[in-house]
Amino acid sequence: MLNTKRQNNHQLTVLTLAIFIFFLSFSGCTKKPGWKVRSDKIIKERGLERRVREDIPETNVVSNLEPGVVSNINTLSITEIAPGVKAQIYWGKGNLINWMTLEPNAEIPVEILPGERLMFVMKGSVDQLINGSFVTMSALEREEPDGINGGTPKIEFVFLEKGSENAVKAGEKGAEILEVYWPVRIDYLEKAGASNLPSNVPVGNYPLEPSVDPNRVYDLYDVQFTELVPGANSRLVSGRGTQLSFIRMDPGSTFGHHIHPEEQLMIVQRGWIDEIILDDVNRMEKGDILLLPANMVHGGTNGPFGCDVLDVFWPPRPDYTEKMAKRLAAYHAIIPENATVELVVDGSRDGPGLYFTEGPTWMNGKLYFSSMYFDQGWNGDPKRSSLMEMDTDGTYRYISHGKMQTNGTMQLGNGNLAVCDMFGHRVVEMTTKGKVVRTLASMYNGKPVDGPNDLVIDAKGGIYFTDPQFTPDPEKNQPGRSIYYLMPKGEVIMVIEPNDFAMPNGILLSTDGKTLYVNNTYDDEEWWNVDSDKDNFVWAYDVNENGTVSNGRKFAELYMTPEVLNRKGKTSGADGMTIDELGNIYVATYMGLQIFSQKGEFIGIINFPVFPVSCCFGDEDMKSIYATCYDKIYKIRTNVKGLQYPLKN
Repeated sequence: MLNTKRQNNHQLTVLTLAIFIFFLSFSGCTKKPGWKVRSDKIIKERGLERRVREDIPETNVVSNLEPGVVSNINTLSITEIAPGVKAQIYWGKGNLINWMTLEPNAEIPVEILPGERLMFVMKGSVDQLINGSFVTMSALEREEPDGINGGTPKIEFVFLEKGSENAVKAGEKGAEILEVYWPVRIDYLEKAGASNLPSNVPVGNYPLEPSVDPNRVYDLYDVQFTELVPGANSRLVSGRGTQLSFIRMDPGSTFGHHIHPEEQLMIVQRGWIDEIILDDVNRMEKGDILLLPANMVHGGTNGPFGCDVLDVFWPPRPDYTEKMAKRLAAYHAIIPENATVELVVDGSRDGPGLYFTEGPTWMNGKLYFSSMYFDQGWNGDPKRSSLMEMDTDGTYRYISHGKMQTNGTMQLGNGNLAVCDMFGHRVVEMTTKGKVVRTLASMYNGKPVDGPNDLVIDAKGGIYFTDPQFTPDPEKNQPGRSIYYLMPKGEVIMVIEPNDFAMPNGILLSTDGKTLYVNNTYDDEEWWNVDSDKDNFVWAYDVNENGTVSNGRKFAELYMTPEVLNRKGKTSGADGMTIDELGNIYVATYMGLQIFSQKGEFIGIINFPVFPVSCCFGDEDMKSIYATCYDKIYKIRTNVKGLQYPLKN
């Protein structure tokens, strides 16, 4: 009897233990990760809105990054993809990111892609197999702007679909490339030493079409910026199962606490951000990487240099795609979808020669512009400078050579040109044959003006002109960099006080003549002797009946290059401007030709191989923009018609 009781007690104990283990194991399987518990709590406390997706499958892929923990790409092991091809790889459940360095002439042999692939050439050049033929793709760094150099950067990329043939050959100097795959490549995970890999990865079916065509080479700098939140603009590139967001965030801007159902892989490319992960703050700097699983609360505050980040989302975000469509609709209302930048003439090899081209004006079926000679240190030479006349086929000729350092030009009502003779301290009237008819403006307050740069003519025949004192004279005549108005009766008055602008340059009038626009080239630079509050903005002023201006205010904020942001400068490189009949304005800058609506809203940027110095509308229908870009002239067709000066009453 005793033995039977002991036996029953033992069986009861075993049964109880089994039940306990069963429930413990069951509860362990369903227990949320610690970060998920915290995230749900924060979502509830902050009332964050959830966006639900039912189309994201469980892939059973385990990332090599810990969720919500910042690490650095240089802590990842180096994976050899092929001889001379080294990779740093990280991945999530959906996308795999591969930063590869290829030694000179290294090759990735022909393969059939197991999934879609977006490839970007970040440095150097490669020959990429596309549709059975090798196509050279390359990257260029931005040249430091000076008197003879102004090349803009380039990052070429291509989208290849699943089943495409792929092969890569590095150029003579090697290359660095970025690959993003969807779904993750199992063979790459094996090379990277991952274990417990699924035998196959469910891909799902997502509703969005790719933002780029397969097998076509693009330049990332031709992709328009999409505003994600104020202060954060991104070049978005999407395949079917991946979305890359090359985002640039303004100094001091913030991303508030937010969530999304898409997985996010993040790497900082420039500057730093205090990234909010759940309710913790983590400083992220260049090369830092982060996995943000679906619905992990995050945000961030950017440092004083701003911050550039590459975010990779799986699957593509429909909210971002909607924002992109809205921005592109505004851009393509002006620039047709199929429009491309055309080289009209290369003055380094064709014709009598061009240098630093400036101040274009379209008149009587021809383009008139200045070819200002500068050396690398911005030392000019009137004896090597010219005023040019160009036909639509790119044939050009001197109309004046070796007589003056001309700059801005504009058509007068009588068919002659108003021309800024910068080093000659005057604005002159010149025929299209190069004859100086008279001096229009040269003195203010009994002293010569310093260096007229750009000008615009109102309906009364009065002329506004900027004088940034960009002349070689060691002693200046006027007390500072100013803006003047030549009244119709011949008197010159100062309309904007000396050094209100650090470097006043481009100048425009609105379509009705009631608003004057002025931009600022340099600001907050240790090598420039004036700082101002005008920063990287185009400013607007009300035009009074007597030609004076009032009510100065910020009109449009200009993008600055990463190099300027890194040194905390406010230099946009803004120079010449033009305007269309709808009131949209176009500003030549280091970043390209920036377009703004008549309300100052950013619309887009036209990218040129060399940064544009100035611009104007031209051609018979006035629907082409001509851009003067150092020793080259480019043009692009538009859907809009340029405004013609002088204005009419």
